[in-house]
Amino acid sequence: MLDANLKKQLDTYLQHIVNPIEVSVSTDDSPKGKELHELAVEIAEMSGKIGLVANEDKRTPSMAVGPAGETPRIRFAGIPLGHEFTSLVLALLQSGGHPSKADPALLEQIRNLDGEFHFETYISLSCQNCPDVVQALNLMAVLNPNITHVMIDGALFQDEVDERQIMAVPSVYLNSQPFGQGRMTLAEIVNKVDSGASKRKAAELNDKAPYDVLIVGGGPAGASAAIYAARKGIRTGIVAERFGGQVMDTVGIENFISVPYTEGPKLVASLEQHVKEYEVDVITEQKAASLETGDYVEIGLESGATLRSRSVILATGARWREMNVPGEQEYRGKGVAYCPHCDGPLFKGKRVAVIGGGNSGIEAAIDLAGIVEHVTVLEFADTLRADEVLQRKARSMSNIEIIKSAQTTEVRGDGNKVVGLTYKDRLTEELKQVDVAGIFVQIGLVPNTEWLKDSELNLTRFGEIEIDARGATNLNGVFAAGDVTTVPFKQIIIAMGAGSTASLAAFDHLIRTPDPAQVQAEEATAEA
Repeated sequence: MLDANLKKQLDTYLQHIVNPIEVSVSTDDSPKGKELHELAVEIAEMSGKIGLVANEDKRTPSMAVGPAGETPRIRFAGIPLGHEFTSLVLALLQSGGHPSKADPALLEQIRNLDGEFHFETYISLSCQNCPDVVQALNLMAVLNPNITHVMIDGALFQDEVDERQIMAVPSVYLNSQPFGQGRMTLAEIVNKVDSGASKRKAAELNDKAPYDVLIVGGGPAGASAAIYAARKGIRTGIVAERFGGQVMDTVGIENFISVPYTEGPKLVASLEQHVKEYEVDVITEQKAASLETGDYVEIGLESGATLRSRSVILATGARWREMNVPGEQEYRGKGVAYCPHCDGPLFKGKRVAVIGGGNSGIEAAIDLAGIVEHVTVLEFADTLRADEVLQRKARSMSNIEIIKSAQTTEVRGDGNKVVGLTYKDRLTEELKQVDVAGIFVQIGLVPNTEWLKDSELNLTRFGEIEIDARGATNLNGVFAAGDVTTVPFKQIIIAMGAGSTASLAAFDHLIRTPDPAQVQAEEATAEA
């Protein structure tokens, strides 16, 4: 079941189990049932502290993990391999007493949660976003006896997926009711169930002393800016909704110089580790809401808190562009999707459409063609923008159809899920329909600057922040970097360079600008 290399790695990890645990399996004679039983046996044989027992569960095949002698609170409905193998390993270790590296204050907050919380998470094994959610909820179940969690492989339990009309992963249910969809961090989940957390956090942030450099955004540009600033020995902070930004949703990265291949979550983990080697105050789960300039640059947050800094670097990045047609928002997560790697397996054997004929769109079509029955690619222009090598690959696949000069005008649904789309043939003006179960939108990026529209910051008509060669904006002390700016090419490595440029420019600004606190102190002394 497990190859020799994987077994060797697993054996090393299992040495960290402190207390005895039990693996409970519910299997049958199906191929998947036998595969799960084989996996469970191999794991149990690798450590004297792991017991193996059989049980019955409403979902079969499934595997539960918990301390020996206790009712398990973590269950995997399906076979936790692929991206979820790490989730299984962590569940084994943490159930066996190996401590989590999460923030101690957050762990204590989880232990003190009051109430019954029964979570279910629908995933696909190819989803790179799902493990973060699964691992967060598993850890919560380990720490608090009132919390349980089951991971459910949507491809294996298709009847449940159809019944609950799940068309995007991860999809989380709490006490049988929809709780959340998409990537969520441990802190986001905890704060969502802990009603008083937001007010406590806002009060804490309001009490923070002013920064020398405050970076808004935790992607490659923000991380690079933070490292360069912290190395100057100045007070540095990062505030972001999540660390990593859009890179967390990127699967394969093959153009990061000196690294032939890596994946988004792996690169983000390295970025975060590098940032934390310096004295950077990292604040996550906070969304910027306003920007004002004065003695200090003030960043207002949606939580109600305000952070102050002598200089600010805006690195809020960009997100997938939406079609902005009727039905798109209504059926978002119900057939309209933006991540083919995450949600593609949910459409196995069905017909889908990809909107966009650039590299992302054609790559998505090729990826989906190996899973679904048929892919229709709709491109607005009369030619594809994708690299020729990708176009040749797509044309070689019999279940990919490419339609050019096609303007999508409507997402059609039955009230619960997508059933098709309507597009206009731009050559004949004729409206045509395509019957599909899923629509994957791949039409570029839009900068995250809506919160800046009421500020005095200069933005282009596309919403990008206007900067000069040093990353400076039109506002004194305000700099910007990365995909949110007018930089012509949106690439990870370019964003990193832009972040370091903006950081060096901010430092140059600081050494030439009096510190407001020092000025106030001198004025007070003079008056005395």
